[in-house]
Amino acid sequence: MTKPTSIDAVQQMLGAQGYVCDRALGTVVFLALSLGRPLFLEGEAGVGKTEIAKALASALGRRLIRLQCYEGLDASSAVYEWNFPAQMIAIRTAEAAGTADRAALQAELFSKEFLIERPLLDAMRPDENGAPVLLIDELDRTDEPFEAYLLEALSDFQVTIPELGTIKAPEPPIVILTSNRTREVHDALKRRCLYHWVDYPDFDREMDILTARAPEAAENLSREVVAFVQQLRTEDLFKKPGVAETIDWAKCLLALDVLTLSPEVIADTLGAVLKYQDDIAKLQGSEAKRLLDQARASLEPS
Repeated sequence: MTKPTSIDAVQQMLGAQGYVCDRALGTVVFLALSLGRPLFLEGEAGVGKTEIAKALASALGRRLIRLQCYEGLDASSAVYEWNFPAQMIAIRTAEAAGTADRAALQAELFSKEFLIERPLLDAMRPDENGAPVLLIDELDRTDEPFEAYLLEALSDFQVTIPELGTIKAPEPPIVILTSNRTREVHDALKRRCLYHWVDYPDFDREMDILTARAPEAAENLSREVVAFVQQLRTEDLFKKPGVAETIDWAKCLLALDVLTLSPEVIADTLGAVLKYQDDIAKLQGSEAKRLLDQARASLEPS
């Protein structure tokens, strides 16, 4: 599929993949695709930052290459490394055959045959289906030195391997970076990207998302689920539930053949929507009923 030619087309394209986005997000995605700029998405965990990369790759028929970030990530894990066991076998084989010409062997050992490509280098390779979607997920988990390394890759869409030289992408990949904002990402990296803060959706959009991702749920149950989760987000919780938790909870309720929420059902299934025991403990007893009553009150016509 060719890239969309308008903001409305972006929203329709993503909607066809079950991803419901507002016009602001649709606009920045359209600009990122049109200008070939990396897109930096920041927001709380579970609001759909990672899913947009998956939806784009599926809609455009491109490969999705995911680099999951973590503390201590370096070039050998993100870009490339040499296949040392295979190199050692080649050395032993050459020695046994008596053909261990030093210069020729060194050139052979550091050739593409012994190169293990990691996500960043893989994303620079040509692809008959078009440039892949490169997802650099949870960038805030990495260290600042790795951010600095990314500057070359995101500025010129190229990486340098000392033994082979510089490898430049014939067509820039579609780059999506995400951050849960556990720390601030350096301005130098942000300047190379278009930026968007992905917030929790309002009631209507969350209903649209739940309808797209869990269409088998009855409308009454979906409305109660969304209203209750929206009410939860107003509470003083260690980790507020994201859209991913809303979808998971609705699917759990469907698996239990629940038709309507009750304090008992909520208590039994809170582990699907809250992920910290302290948060779950706050909703024991009458608290679940209070929030459910408030959620139902918000659904009544004003």
